Amino acid sequence: MSALDKIKQMIKGHEAQAGKGVDMAGDAVDKKTKGKYSSQVDSVQDQAKKHLGMDQGKGQDEQK
Repeated sequence: MSALDKIKQMIKGHEAQAGKGVDMAGDAVDKKTKGKYSSQVDSVQDQAKKHLGMDQGKGQDEQK
């Protein structure tokens, strides 16, 4: 079993909290780098959420 699979099992049922953690980590990096790499940080946050299965239903709210 890969590390990613283990992480997915750990966050199962706690996707919202894990998503907040990803966002908080990205915000911390942005703060430390004074926003210099904000577009790259946003990209990494999106990829992390995608790999962890937290992006399901993301586009539904944006279309309204």
